[in-house]
Amino acid sequence: MTILLLHVPPPTTTILLSYSSSPRSTTRTLNLTRRVRCRVSNSSEVKSEYKPGVLDDFFMQSFRNKLVEEVGSDSDKPGYVGLIELVKLLLLKSRTRSETNDAAVRILKSLFPPLILELYKLLIAPLAQGKIAALMVARVTVITCQWLMGPCKVNTIELPNGESWESGVFVEKCQYLEESKCVGVCINTCKLPTQTFFKDYMGVPLLMEPDFKDYSCQFKFGVAPPEDDGSVNEPCFETCSIASRRKLNSGECPMA
Repeated sequence: MTILLLHVPPPTTTILLSYSSSPRSTTRTLNLTRRVRCRVSNSSEVKSEYKPGVLDDFFMQSFRNKLVEEVGSDSDKPGYVGLIELVKLLLLKSRTRSETNDAAVRILKSLFPPLILELYKLLIAPLAQGKIAALMVARVTVITCQWLMGPCKVNTIELPNGESWESGVFVEKCQYLEESKCVGVCINTCKLPTQTFFKDYMGVPLLMEPDFKDYSCQFKFGVAPPEDDGSVNEPCFETCSIASRRKLNSGECPMA
């Protein structure tokens, strides 16, 4: 399943402003441009493009440094492409899903001062049956993680007890999945370890629901994952480089 990104020249809108307060009319033309990103699919769709913030380079480099420590080597490729290559090396290095999950959780923990995690779980997580903590981490996720996932926003989710909380995060099209083109990378280095990290070290249950058809993902903070989560056994994409590297005829990533 291949998603193509087309670079579309920025559209130009011309606005004519006429001033008639004086005998002579003055016309001024303003050129307004808006950057858009188009995704080719069965239906025409236009989505907003995330503009990197001043801290995004810091977040990416910090994450990359922790990956290098865990993997034992760095990628020659710069930027996001090199980051994804390191993630794939992490997946290939681990012999089991459990090993990959443990390594990814260690990386996530290392990005936070230990005292912050402990205090959050002890003091914030119990408040209002967990609602305050869930709402907080949803907003922090949107602020700090768009460099990794792409454009996302806080949305309202329904809990198993029927309550509605604004503790969801909807990722329009996850660039982590799009760039890796691997269900195994998504499940074993993102979904499972992230769910484990928030529950065990921040006291916030989390269910992540990736959609492998359109690359979107729904985060549900405050909702525990089901015991039988069918998404963890999804077959990988035919374009998965890890599967082709291991010469699997079925086209399934061995880690998915």
